[in-house]
Amino acid sequence: MENTGLKIEKLTVSVASRKVLKDVSLDVSKGEVLALIGPNGSGKTSLAFTVMGHPNYKVENGRILLHGEDITSLKPHERAYKGIFLVFQSPPDIGGLPVGMFLQEMTAKRGIEASVNDINNALLEVGLSDHYLSRNLYEGFSGGEKKRLEFAQALLFKPQILILDELDSGLDIEGVRLLTGKTRELAGSGVGVLYISHNIAALRLLRPNRVVVMMNGGVVAVDGLEILDVIEEKGYQGLV
Repeated sequence: MENTGLKIEKLTVSVASRKVLKDVSLDVSKGEVLALIGPNGSGKTSLAFTVMGHPNYKVENGRILLHGEDITSLKPHERAYKGIFLVFQSPPDIGGLPVGMFLQEMTAKRGIEASVNDINNALLEVGLSDHYLSRNLYEGFSGGEKKRLEFAQALLFKPQILILDELDSGLDIEGVRLLTGKTRELAGSGVGVLYISHNIAALRLLRPNRVVVMMNGGVVAVDGLEILDVIEEKGYQGLV
């Protein structure tokens, strides 16, 4: 691949001396949607946290490249400012911080000019009204509302690499259709997307360019959408 996008090379990672990733290699090109699937505990979220630089995830071997630059040793905020954004599986409630204030502060920190109208439009694109601006961040939000707001941040922050960890979890079918469609739109604008899921119906709506399957901390298969048929028929064990 060209040096435009995210490249993970032979990554081995441990948490509290327990290996969670073993010799993982994959890449996400500019404008590509790469689906990362696998059973629970296979290492999908561990990979997302490692790419973002979570301090509990110790890289024992390998490296992470962004547009050809080695970012393995960078701190999380440095990776974020370089254009990597993670939509969390379960973002925490944050009392006392209104959504509107949070979005204005975070866009400003990234050097992005976002007016109140821009923020309103981002919310509308994900199916949220402007009354969410005055609510405390994630406080009392349903799972689907949290995912919609997280995705609105991605629309505002304009990342180069977008990591979506279980975006479809907690969403109804209309929400899944909406946000998978928005994901394809972002990819069409040049964003590289790593879409982590085990929801095969959502993946069929998404139509990723490639599918990577993880099991037991390692990559066991890389293929097109047809691999989903094998998994539906035989389960993940049908791949090994």
